[in-house]
Amino acid sequence: MTELLSIKGLNKSYGGVKATDDLNLSIREGELHAIIGPNGAGKTTLISQLSGNVTPDSGTVHFAGRDITRMSEHKRPHLGMSRTYQITSLIRSMSVLDNLQLAIQAQAGHSFRFWSDVRKRQTVRDRAGSFAKEVGLEDQLHARVDNLAHGEQRRLEVAMALTSNSRLLLLDEPLAGLGGQEAAEMIDLLQSLKGQKTMLLIEHDMDAVFTLADRISVLVYGHIIATDQPEQIRLNVEVQQAYLGEG
Repeated sequence: MTELLSIKGLNKSYGGVKATDDLNLSIREGELHAIIGPNGAGKTTLISQLSGNVTPDSGTVHFAGRDITRMSEHKRPHLGMSRTYQITSLIRSMSVLDNLQLAIQAQAGHSFRFWSDVRKRQTVRDRAGSFAKEVGLEDQLHARVDNLAHGEQRRLEVAMALTSNSRLLLLDEPLAGLGGQEAAEMIDLLQSLKGQKTMLLIEHDMDAVFTLADRISVLVYGHIIATDQPEQIRLNVEVQQAYLGEG
C-alpha cells in the first residue's frame, strides 16, 4: 500500500510532560489504523497535531507527500483531511439538513453570508441528502440536532466529515458515550467506509478496535511501543504489560 500519512520524530511537551515523545508513525492509503493506549498516553494530543489544532515542538507530518507540519488547521480539510471530535461539534438548534448544507458550503470555500442562497440550491440539498443517507439519517433530515439520539449525532458528525470528500478521516473516539445498539450502528458505519476512506481511529472500545482495525499502534507516554495487525497486538507482551500497568 502507498503511504498517505508519515509522522517522524514528533514531539510536544506541556511543562515537564511529554505528550508526544519522538513519535513515528506511518498510515497506509486505504487502511483503518487504530491508535490505542492508556489514559494520558497522548492520543488526543497526537490527533490534535495531525489536524493542526496543536503545533508540534519538533518533528514532521507529511500528508500525501506534502509537509503539513505547520499548516493552519483550516487549510487541512481542503487537502483531504477531516476530523471528528470526542464531543460533537454540531449546531444543535439547526436541522440535520442545515448542518450538512453548512458543512458543504464551508468545504466549497463560501462565506456564511451566502447561507440564504445555499438553502435554496437544490444541488446542495441533494448532496446533503446523500451524505445523510450514507450514515443512515435519511429519515431525520428535518429533525433538529438537539432532538437526535446521541448515536445519531455521532453519525451526523461523521457525515459532516465526509462532505469534504476527504482521503483521511481522523476519528477521535467516535463511540464515546454510545450504548450497545448505538455503538453497534457506529461500528457498522465505519465498517462500510473501510476501503473507501483511509481512517485513523482513536478509541477506548477495544472490541470495536479489534473488529475494525487493519493495523493497531499502541501509544504509551507519548511513544509508539508497537504497530502490528490486531492478533499480533493481542499477543504482544510489552502491550499487555503497558495495559496491566494502567490498572
